[in-house]
Amino acid sequence: MAIAETDLKADPAIVKNWVKGWALTRQVPPPVFENGAYRVEVGLPDQTRRYVFSEYSDNVRQHAEAITEPLVFLKICAPPKLVRPKLPSRWQIQSPGFMMLLDGRMRGDIAELPAGYSYQHQVHEHMTLLNIVDSAGEMAATGRIAFPGGLAVYDRISTHESHRRKGLGRLIMKQLELISHGKNVYNAALVATPDGRALYETLGWQLHSLYTTAVIPKPE
Repeated sequence: MAIAETDLKADPAIVKNWVKGWALTRQVPPPVFENGAYRVEVGLPDQTRRYVFSEYSDNVRQHAEAITEPLVFLKICAPPKLVRPKLPSRWQIQSPGFMMLLDGRMRGDIAELPAGYSYQHQVHEHMTLLNIVDSAGEMAATGRIAFPGGLAVYDRISTHESHRRKGLGRLIMKQLELISHGKNVYNAALVATPDGRALYETLGWQLHSLYTTAVIPKPE
């Protein structure tokens, strides 16, 4: 019998490497483990800090009760229905996320880019940024990848609204896979939105755990 999505438990070792990879792709300081969470200093106007938990535990509640400043995020590998009742009312649950894994190769072959599009690679010390641009040089789709602990972490996969329905997201994923396999890394992880999950499942990715985000919003 298949395990219900709400009962899936994340592997703490995978979460540890995923958080490291996330920090690398975002080019922010590495995570620090404290009080059951990986703390990442993000330093952005809309997100100052995040705490990532590989499961729901009392550490989540303790963090939520201690934190009062806005724009600090809690990221928990657990279903929203488990997390929401444990948090003070000042916390808001955001749209659902899905931690997903890939073991081996994605489904499908690599297709040609549509006419007028081209790839742009930017190789940094710890991550690679891949863009697809149109004939005017405007970015149409993008994605990033890093390789902490022998795991390929895919991040920031997106397609600009005006360039959707052309398969560009799939092409980004397949090109990032080529980079990964070139490093002999065949295990991968990412956190998806609902729309992203639909794409990644067609490529052979599997749900690892639900991923709940909570934040204290900035006062208006």
